[in-house]
Amino acid sequence: MTTLTPENRIDAASRTVPPRGGLNVTLLRIELRRVLRNRRTMIFTLLMPVAFYFAFGNAEYGDDRLGAGNYAAYSVISFALYGAMVATTSAAASVSVERSQGWSRQLRLTPLSGFAYITVKVVAAMVLGLLPVALVYAVGQTGKAEMPGSAWITSAVLVWAGALMFAAFGLFMGYLLPTENAMQVIGPLMAFLAFGGGIFYPYPAMGSTMQHVAQLTPMWGVSMMAHLPLTAEGVQAWQWALNIVVWLTIFVGGAVWRFRRDTRRV
Repeated sequence: MTTLTPENRIDAASRTVPPRGGLNVTLLRIELRRVLRNRRTMIFTLLMPVAFYFAFGNAEYGDDRLGAGNYAAYSVISFALYGAMVATTSAAASVSVERSQGWSRQLRLTPLSGFAYITVKVVAAMVLGLLPVALVYAVGQTGKAEMPGSAWITSAVLVWAGALMFAAFGLFMGYLLPTENAMQVIGPLMAFLAFGGGIFYPYPAMGSTMQHVAQLTPMWGVSMMAHLPLTAEGVQAWQWALNIVVWLTIFVGGAVWRFRRDTRRV
């Protein structure tokens, strides 16, 4: 039996905290590999948006003019946004699985800080969210979609940036919902919000009542901002920005609240 002596006793106060709270390239690479190996997530985030585009973007009304392009181009932006949102949400919501498996509890026994853990989750989610954007836009180039070159680039950047809000949403849901119910709730909820927020059904074609409903969803501001390079209608840009700020605040605040509550149990 080993007896602790002043010579071999570990002084907890002398332990050094790793730089950046333990955030490093190796940790990020491991998280990315884990996310990209999830076949179910990859199928839903890559194949479904492309299938939606071929089903709706290449329809007869795809050639109808809209803003600086046509409805097919509107569909490219919409379904790329949907794929990016599903990707970032599902990647971030994986914290629910890690909580149930005890992995997050184990990580909190290491010098890894909560900030570093959350940062890795968000970065991995955004990398995954970039894949459906790139794929849908590449496929859109071969179809009926027409819009100026600058609109292709600007809208793609806005789509990807807008998906950041849903990484926060995924974290919030991952800490809020039990593991066995997380994705069963998030999947249908995302589809419902997409319909109501003007992604699956073009916002300009909605009736006045549905437009008012859409304005209350977290999809609306991000969707309208992403479509701005195509529609060139910025009269309500401040309302879109307000929608984004309000919902982002709710999701980030909710994720922080649940994270702190979860860590207090360790």
